[in-house]
Amino acid sequence: MAFKKFSILINLFVSYFLPFFLLMTSLSLAQDDHESICQSTIDPSYCKNMLANQNGNNNNIYDYGRFSFQKSISQTQKFLTLVNSYLQNTNTLSQPTIGALQDCSFLSQQSLEYLSNTFTTINQTSNSDNLLPSSQAEDFQTILSAVVTNQQTCLEGLSQTSFDQDLKNELSSSLSNDTKLHSVSLALFNKAWVPSKKTLTSWPKNKHNFNFHNGNLPLKMSKKAQEIYDHAKNKHGRKLLQNNADGGGDDGGVLVSDIVVVSQDGSGNFTNINDAIRAAPNNSVASDGYFFIFVSEGVYEEYVSIDKTKKYLMMVGEGINQTIITGSHNVVDNFTTFNSATFAVVGQGFVAVNITFRNTAGPSKHQAVALRSGSDLSIFYSCSFEGYQDTLYTHSLRQFYRECDIYGTVDFIFGNAAVVFQDCNIYPRLPIKGQFNAITAQGRTDPNQNTGTSIQNAIVKPADDLAPNVGSVQTYLGRPWKQYSRTVFMESSIDGFINSAGWHEWSGDFALSTLYYAEFNNTGNGCDTSNRVTWPGFHVIVNSTDAAAFTVSNFLSGDNWIPQAGVPYLSGLNN
Repeated sequence: MAFKKFSILINLFVSYFLPFFLLMTSLSLAQDDHESICQSTIDPSYCKNMLANQNGNNNNIYDYGRFSFQKSISQTQKFLTLVNSYLQNTNTLSQPTIGALQDCSFLSQQSLEYLSNTFTTINQTSNSDNLLPSSQAEDFQTILSAVVTNQQTCLEGLSQTSFDQDLKNELSSSLSNDTKLHSVSLALFNKAWVPSKKTLTSWPKNKHNFNFHNGNLPLKMSKKAQEIYDHAKNKHGRKLLQNNADGGGDDGGVLVSDIVVVSQDGSGNFTNINDAIRAAPNNSVASDGYFFIFVSEGVYEEYVSIDKTKKYLMMVGEGINQTIITGSHNVVDNFTTFNSATFAVVGQGFVAVNITFRNTAGPSKHQAVALRSGSDLSIFYSCSFEGYQDTLYTHSLRQFYRECDIYGTVDFIFGNAAVVFQDCNIYPRLPIKGQFNAITAQGRTDPNQNTGTSIQNAIVKPADDLAPNVGSVQTYLGRPWKQYSRTVFMESSIDGFINSAGWHEWSGDFALSTLYYAEFNNTGNGCDTSNRVTWPGFHVIVNSTDAAAFTVSNFLSGDNWIPQAGVPYLSGLNN
């Protein structure tokens, strides 16, 4: 009898109470506590205060995320309006101030577009099917990382100028608060919509090693492009490009939609590079193929800018130190670091081959950029970057450099892109008296950003002017420009002129516990890590799986987009 009563009670629980219990549990789980959600952000107090203003009683992480994005969009628009209002009346402003405000306007417009595109997508996802496909989630995480970077770049530009203090304080205060807000949006996006990290692979995978040296590409061209190609080939008396018009081979060649030639002697379509860029179609997509710009031998003294509408351009020169693009803008002469670049590219999918990018301002002019890239999925192959301080500005988004030469002194590879340098030659030069060389200055400001600098299979040795003076100049692998600076040297040859400590602090103990600096399987007289810095954030990687996180395949998902350009690359680690 007792067993029968017990059985009845069990049936009642299963039939009535258990479903109610499960329902209440699921509701409790759906109603996320914003205080616990905010622990994944870098400023939990700010996050809690901001989310406390969200209306409704059934908020979960998806509601909080959408709310945060709406505020980010609104604040970015307000800041952009404020900046543009100052640019309406520039009579009382100095040229450096105008330049800084123009940078801020450009960057804010870009951020507004990034935020709006992300919000449109997440606003269409249901809470029951919230995770985005891995590739799409990575795309959005990348552009949201760039939003935070854009804010920092604007703030730095303003800090380099001297103008009305009240105006400066107003803009800086707004930027500081907006950066916190964008950081929350990034953190909530990662927590709510990004799938679990993919499994990292550590084995070597060498893919798409086309014969691309000296401008040889497997091309698949239209009839019109073929005619222009033939003309260029005959004009220059040698095979500039490896024609694959029939799309032969397993990879079908590199698809080219059109070809134009830049030649200073008037024999091409254009005599300067900017005119050729203007001729490119707007807003091409990857499937359209590349608009191909061949730049013949010569020194091009022009400041080149490729805006967001000029996508999937491929620019090929006749070789390093043969096709040279040069300028001399610098901060001493009243340019911001951002707009000092000789060559600046934003348009997605840009590819450059066989070109020297140069800034001739010299070491005494301090920050002077040869090339700045904020081009997502951009590739630089067999190029040279020449300058002194701040030579190569890998500003944001995803970038790949292969078999390039990079020259400079202070922080000469810097920025906050997700970038891999592979098989490159890195040449520290002779700085001005009293300076030391720092090869890298990585600019990650938020641990939720998927950014960092990975240097693989590089050769690090002194440039010709530094070689006789290595005893009097200290050279380091890098220093932490920002709080969460992340840089890895792996499988590289490091010459003995590198200081045995390896790395240099930025200012006191700033970032030493939050940075991530690492070395893995390097060789050469400068690779010994026994006397390296003892900072909490420095690591000697011994596990190949840990190192594999910074390979082309894992760090950039490069297998998905590099093959289109036909350039050689190594997906993983060496044998």
